[in-house]
Amino acid sequence: MEKISIIIPVYNVEAYIRKCLNSVKNQTYKNLEIICIDDGSTDKSGEICDEYAKKDSRFKIVHKVNGGYQSAVNYGLSIFTGEYVGFVDSDDWIEQDYYKTACNIIKSNEVEIACFGFYKDTDGNCIRMKNKLKIDSGKLNSKQVLQYTFQRDVYPAFSAYLWNKLYRSIFFKSIKDGGYQFRLSEDIELASDIILTTNCALMANGVVYCESAYYHYFQRETSLVHSKDIEKRKEILIAYSEVIELIEKNDKYNLINNLVKRFYTYHASLLTEMAIKNNDSENISLLKNEMKRYLVEYIETNKEYPERIERINYLLGGK
Repeated sequence: MEKISIIIPVYNVEAYIRKCLNSVKNQTYKNLEIICIDDGSTDKSGEICDEYAKKDSRFKIVHKVNGGYQSAVNYGLSIFTGEYVGFVDSDDWIEQDYYKTACNIIKSNEVEIACFGFYKDTDGNCIRMKNKLKIDSGKLNSKQVLQYTFQRDVYPAFSAYLWNKLYRSIFFKSIKDGGYQFRLSEDIELASDIILTTNCALMANGVVYCESAYYHYFQRETSLVHSKDIEKRKEILIAYSEVIELIEKNDKYNLINNLVKRFYTYHASLLTEMAIKNNDSENISLLKNEMKRYLVEYIETNKEYPERIERINYLLGGK
C-alpha cells in the first residue's frame, strides 16, 4: 500500500484542531504520513498536535516560527515522503473514505490528480457545493481541467483549492528527484493556491473529477477571504496575473485565459466597489484601470449575462 502524505498547516485553531486530526487519523486508508506544521501558534494548538503524535506514530509534528500559511505548507512539502500528497486545513475536516477513494481513482484511471466536490460549513450550515452542469466523466486533460476551474459560475465545486484534491508526489518532489518542485508563493497570502493548482493542471497527464464530496471546508468570519483590507485583497489580482502569464505560455489555451481574465476583471470590480464605499479616490482610479485591462475579454465571455456587463459599465462610469 503506497503512502499518502497529508500536510496540515496549524495556527491558533485549538477550538477546531481535534475534529480535524480525528477525521484524518480515522481514515479507512491507513498508510498515512500526517504532517502537522505548527506555525508559531500562541494557543494550545501545537500541544494538541503533540498529544496525537505520542499516541500515533503516523503523526509528524513540526514547530516553527510564524511565517504564514504558505510558509507552513511549503515546509511540509519539503519533508514529505509519500507517493501521494493531500492537504487539509486545520479548521476543516474530512469524511473517513476520502483518501481511500481518491487513491483508488488515481490508480484505476492512471491519472495524477483526483479532484472532488466539497461541503462549505458556515455558521452551523453545511452546504453541498454543486455544479450547474455535469462535468465530463473519465480522464480529463489540462485544457478541460482549466476550463472547469475558471468557469466558477458554472462549476463552483471544481475550484482551484489545494484541499479538494489528491496529487501524485511528482508535482512536489525536488527537481533533482525528477519532480516539478511546485510550491505556494510566499509573497502573497490570498489566492496563491490558484497559481500552484494551475501549474499542476498544466503539467498533469490526466485528472479525474468525482462529484462525491468528502471534504468539509469551514469558512470562519475571521478568515482572509472576508478581509475588508483593499491592499490585502489586491493580492488576488497579483495571483490571477501570474496565472494569465502561465497559461499564455500555452497558445492553445487562449479561450481558457479569457476565462481567467474575466475573473481578474470581476475581482477588480469588487475592489472598486469597496474603494467607492470607502471614498478611497486613489484606489478608485487605480482599480478602474485594472477593470479596463481585460474589459474586451470580460465582455466577450459574458455575452449571455448582460447584467454583468451593465454592472461593470456602471462602475467605470461612476465617480
